Amino acid sequence: MIGELDATLGALYDAENRYGYDVQKLIDQGVHFFMVRVDGRPAGCGGVQIFPDDDPPYAELKRMYINPGFRGLGLAKKLLTMLEKTAADHNITFLRLETGIHQHEAIGLYKHWGFAERGPFGEYEGVEVNLYYEKTI
Repeated sequence: MIGELDATLGALYDAENRYGYDVQKLIDQGVHFFMVRVDGRPAGCGGVQIFPDDDPPYAELKRMYINPGFRGLGLAKKLLTMLEKTAADHNITFLRLETGIHQHEAIGLYKHWGFAERGPFGEYEGVEVNLYYEKTI
């Protein structure tokens, strides 16, 4: 799934504008990572990284992706529900994410899910092809 996501993003953005963790970094950073399956086949994935020591503490969505062949089945909403619950279970009230301007379906999903646009956060730098969102949970 991570390879599929990287291939998709690689066609849309230059390397310096892609911040996705590889599998080892997901593990090293302690990202709570989930995969959704349909009939046993991988259909999507996503994670949430907790930043408890920041002020305010927050969680960030990481590597969220639904394979195009499985879109429209409600999997993204199920995954977002799990990611939100994981953040809330860690006493987090702010959920943030970074995405790109060419990911129209994702942007629509995030806005529908209650995310509002905000400025860069954490280690991100403001670049015109990157967008940043936040939701209070």
